[in-house]
Amino acid sequence: MTDDSDGTTFRLGRLVFGLGMALQASEDFRDMDDTVEYAESAGVPLPDLLAPLASGMMFVGGLGVAFWRLPRLATGAVASFLAVVTLTMHDFWNADPEDRDGERLAFFGNMAMFGAALAFLREAWSGD
Repeated sequence: MTDDSDGTTFRLGRLVFGLGMALQASEDFRDMDDTVEYAESAGVPLPDLLAPLASGMMFVGGLGVAFWRLPRLATGAVASFLAVVTLTMHDFWNADPEDRDGERLAFFGNMAMFGAALAFLREAWSGD
């Protein structure tokens, strides 16, 4: 077993995860009309307001995780985003048959990211 007492692996994991979240959010902003339309099709109330708000939360939270700034707030924002979006936007069990496989893949990907966000959230709260 290797020793990672200096936390290099943790910092690298945080950086990759956080930047991945922020870059994904930047893609949402790049085509916000489609993001809003997708939210609307999923039944999100006030999609013109909530889609940009959620993308902003993911962007700022992702950068906060990557650079470990306000880690409790950042990891909480990312975990909250993933908890809500995974269940509401990627509910493959209710999707049309032609969309079901893509939604299932997105659901499981988000579920994996949610697990990582919870691990970072725990570290943010225990790392005083």
